Amino acid sequence: MKNKISVNVNGKQYEGEVEGRELLVNFLREHLSLTGTHIGCDTSSCGACTIHLNGHAVKSCTVLAVQADGAEVTTVEGLATNGELHPIQEGFKEEHGLQCGFCTPGMMMTAVDLLKSNANPTEHEIRDALEGNFCRCTGYHNIVKSIQYAAKKMNGATA
Repeated sequence: MKNKISVNVNGKQYEGEVEGRELLVNFLREHLSLTGTHIGCDTSSCGACTIHLNGHAVKSCTVLAVQADGAEVTTVEGLATNGELHPIQEGFKEEHGLQCGFCTPGMMMTAVDLLKSNANPTEHEIRDALEGNFCRCTGYHNIVKSIQYAAKKMNGATA
């Protein structure tokens, strides 16, 4: 049986029909073609599918699409504003926070959530926040530097 849902994604309203068992990550990728949200592990371990649901970072592979009915969703595609990179996107670019890029969207979404609640996190706090996000290419050093860059920029410092 199909269920009708209405979801605000990256500031735009979408409606669709989904199976009751369809995951939000699949709705975003398959129905809306927002492929920045990655499917990495199918076990909710890797964090590649992290998005913001009603302002909080969640792994979209753990949420049914029907549960997002009426919700506000932000994906990595929604971070940039008017063609300007979000400071976290700029940080990953400037500090070389990615290699293959597969984990990067989830890392960014987790980092943005962290910086909302902690404007000036320590290295330990950043690493702790990233605990649910796996990167198999880097040693996380440049990812941490990227988040520190974004924190400085968001706090008004020239990075």
